[in-house]
Amino acid sequence: MSSPGWPRLTLSGGGDTRDTLHLWTPIVGPMVNHWWQTTLYVSARGLTTSLMHADGRGLEIEFDFVDHVLHVRTSDGQTREITLEPRSVASFYNATMAALDDVGMRVAIRPWPSEVPVAIPFPDDHEHRSYDAAAARRFWLALLQAQRVMQRFRARFIGKASPVHFFWGGADLATTRFSGRTAPLHPGGVPNCPDWVQQLAYSHEVHSCGFWPDGSAEGSFYAYAYPQPDGFADWPVEPDAAFYEGAMGEFLLPYEAVRNADDPDAELLAFFQSTYEAAAELGAWDRAALEAR
Repeated sequence: MSSPGWPRLTLSGGGDTRDTLHLWTPIVGPMVNHWWQTTLYVSARGLTTSLMHADGRGLEIEFDFVDHVLHVRTSDGQTREITLEPRSVASFYNATMAALDDVGMRVAIRPWPSEVPVAIPFPDDHEHRSYDAAAARRFWLALLQAQRVMQRFRARFIGKASPVHFFWGGADLATTRFSGRTAPLHPGGVPNCPDWVQQLAYSHEVHSCGFWPDGSAEGSFYAYAYPQPDGFADWPVEPDAAFYEGAMGEFLLPYEAVRNADDPDAELLAFFQSTYEAAAELGAWDRAALEAR
């Protein structure tokens, strides 16, 4: 039985709505270390950019998965809305750019997706056009639950840690802990993403964890370390449903296993904590200085 608050997801198979949303989100700040300025945040209605600044004004753009609209809001009171409905990436891109232009926010973006094997420029993508409102809402409700537990996990750490934020490149909700030491140069190799982007993201040693809408029928929670210390793959990770995926170099925990657990929060926290301990113990992190007591 699924736990209250953790919706059943339908992300595998065709995944048409998932794929379209994945390609809409990059369309929608100043530079922050590890690319944190590019992320979205879970909100009370969907996913938001949070406040951005341009030409002395504030701008926020929010995917609303309650009323299924994209809100464009400025600090001088201007608003525009774009309906979230079955429409191509090209149509969504043109409508978003037009809305920004209409409120006087003339911006230029890199008009094609990153971290996907086939990167069709946004103005030319008429292939991805599905939008199932119920599926989009369930995905957001799952993000709400995951974000809540991840905030609890993040609060245990007093060293440098990222917010809980949504990276549109991989379409994953993530939070990252840092040891404080620099890391070896990342090899890159991510599809349609310059190597220097990954090298900046992984400039320091990390344990990163989160939720990714892939890897199993309903998506997966994941955890990895960079650089990966010797013995990481063999560390005894909790809960029993978790496993090491060698091709990805990450631990995975199926979302369904958490959703159906007697205590989903405890199950998920055990996964995050045990994978962190693998990274911290094997990587000789200064745990006494980095963890809340």
